[in-house]
Amino acid sequence: MKEQQGTEEQRWIREQFQKANRHMAEKGLIPGKVLDKDSRILPPFVTLWKIQETGSANRRFWVISGDLPTDLLDAQNIPDAREALRHFALNWQLKAENILRTTQDKTQVEFANLMIARAESMATMHMTDRYWQQQSA
Repeated sequence: MKEQQGTEEQRWIREQFQKANRHMAEKGLIPGKVLDKDSRILPPFVTLWKIQETGSANRRFWVISGDLPTDLLDAQNIPDAREALRHFALNWQLKAENILRTTQDKTQVEFANLMIARAESMATMHMTDRYWQQQSA
């Protein structure tokens, strides 16, 4: 049973990594090296990948995926996964509020409400030390 659980978790992690790479590619960025020691995997909810772009700039990005929309942020001023999660949560709150103010389209309103719900969950995770103990060690 434990072996099966490990296999399912590995599959989930692989899927999230593929989603992160695909999202970068859709944004015109070529994914390169993953900075494993900075990245954070919290199955089955969220992964935060710190990925260095392949190219002349070698920029680094935080890419979030999991049971939420996949998104990315420039990692330049975000030191770790915990702070990246906080930045995503704040950005999503602002984006959702803007959507709710500017549209009455049912699909967009539903998406905004999803973003708000996930942002609230992410804010709670950001404040929960047990998720980040390994990071500060």
